[in-house]
Amino acid sequence: MPLSRRAALATLALATLLPRRATAQEAPEQFVLTTHDGRRLSDRDLRGAPYALFFGFTNCPEICPTALFELSQVLGELGPEADRLRVFFVTVDPERDTPEQLATYISSFDPRIVALRGTPEETAKAAAAFKATYRRVPGESGYTMEHTALVFLVDREGRYFDRIDYRAPHAEQLARFRRLLAAP
Repeated sequence: MPLSRRAALATLALATLLPRRATAQEAPEQFVLTTHDGRRLSDRDLRGAPYALFFGFTNCPEICPTALFELSQVLGELGPEADRLRVFFVTVDPERDTPEQLATYISSFDPRIVALRGTPEETAKAAAAFKATYRRVPGESGYTMEHTALVFLVDREGRYFDRIDYRAPHAEQLARFRRLLAAP
């Protein structure tokens, strides 16, 4: 089995170990990251609008592009409603994922998706805020990253709303985003 397939299976295994749903009373811990165009962004800046966040890396062979493609499809189907939602891709590989690399990568998806990166410490803090996991896995030609394969949904008050497995059927993902947008 090639490393990328093994890494993908391990990532899926990690995702199944996490709780399926968070309660709306929980709020992510504070975090601060930088957008792919250089702006600092904190959890406090995001209050007032619901948002979705996915942890991944640009060298991901399958999970990340699939999740971002699905998010792009959902945003397209939400139509003008999607403009009330913010969507973020947070790299768990800030060593390789430079701002330039992130800008190029994210340009393949819906333009409303913003890439975020931080120092290793900032990345760890952001992942911990969402109880997301990731780890570097050595391989024959460098390394890959295992990571949680969930989309985290946060309501306009900054509280956890839901988690979506990136493999969930499209109709289910769309319905969860609509519920998020309808939440008070």
